[in-house]
Amino acid sequence: MIIIGIMGVLLLSYSIIPTFYYKFKGTPIPNYVEEKKFLSLTFDDGPDEKYTVELLDLLKKYNIKATFFVVAKFAEENYEIIKRMEEEGHTIGLHSLEHKNGLLNGPLYTSNDFKESLRIMKRLNINVKSFRPPWGHLNLSTIINLKKYNLKLVLWDVIIGDWKSDITSDEISNRLIMQSKNKSIICLHDGRGENEAPKRTIEALERTIPIWIEEGYEFLKVGELYE
Repeated sequence: MIIIGIMGVLLLSYSIIPTFYYKFKGTPIPNYVEEKKFLSLTFDDGPDEKYTVELLDLLKKYNIKATFFVVAKFAEENYEIIKRMEEEGHTIGLHSLEHKNGLLNGPLYTSNDFKESLRIMKRLNINVKSFRPPWGHLNLSTIINLKKYNLKLVLWDVIIGDWKSDITSDEISNRLIMQSKNKSIICLHDGRGENEAPKRTIEALERTIPIWIEEGYEFLKVGELYE
């Protein structure tokens, strides 16, 4: 029982408390954009060879710049998509090496995750300046490596479960409209997910983006907020 108790305390200190602290703290919006009415669209878990391309087409249609937090190994496999993201003016951030849970990753794994991820991104000629941990879960080693590599931690204030297998595009659209507000950082997904989830996210955005535009929102990428 004593050993279990010690392990529990260590887990709390190493990963659970840091995760809840940063989720509670959120990602503060800089003062210099205080007067703007904007939303920040961010996409995790890609790039996906099919759905990320469709999403880029949609964003290009409305001249919207977004932020893609990419999984490094997926980026390595889809260089042409990464190249297109950069050419079309989107911000590219890091979403780990292979999408492992930071609550369970030890210091050696976490440090290697950053090192290898940034090595891949450098080889792809992408200068990464921001990081979002999978599920928003991090640990003390995550924090150390963020400082080591001078990366900005970017979480969200709107996340609507668009990766789930049973959520419809109408539900995604309705939740986006109801939960988003001025200066929201919105977390959506262009990769992974269940039952072709990114397809429904794109369908939802096709309905929702014109509503946001009519309401007078600009769309700012993370690079415009923090870099």
